[in-house]
Amino acid sequence: MNFDFSILISNPLINVGVISWAVAQLLKTIIHMFSHGEFKKERLSGAGGMPSSHSAVTCSVLLTSYLLYGFDSPIFAMAFILALIVMYDATGVRWAAGLHAKAINYIVEYLGDENAQNEVQLKEMIPKLNESLGHRMIEVVCGAMLGFAIALIGHFFF
Repeated sequence: MNFDFSILISNPLINVGVISWAVAQLLKTIIHMFSHGEFKKERLSGAGGMPSSHSAVTCSVLLTSYLLYGFDSPIFAMAFILALIVMYDATGVRWAAGLHAKAINYIVEYLGDENAQNEVQLKEMIPKLNESLGHRMIEVVCGAMLGFAIALIGHFFF
């Protein structure tokens, strides 16, 4: 059985979403490298940071669906609602989860320092949690603008 790989690049909504995610993650990695002076490969796929790749993806799909199908289409409506949910979640729920992770990491470190003999057991039981889960509003806005820009470039040049 032969698989036609052209199907993978035939949907403009998928294409613009994947390109937006890749560009946002690459920018996120570069920005982290310049601001912290170190390359972290985890930034290439990790959550949190500047710009929001979630916002970039949803906004690029949102604008592309508008440009291709119009305001009245169900595809645009779904993309619009999805973008609102994702951006709200990034600045609210996921941001709070990151703050909780930071507090838990501090508590685990504090307890480990207080009782050094149980430090290894404690760190094995509770591995260090990822503190970079959500976004500040500026990161979401920059991700949205990046997504809109990529959608426009994709629409007019490809």
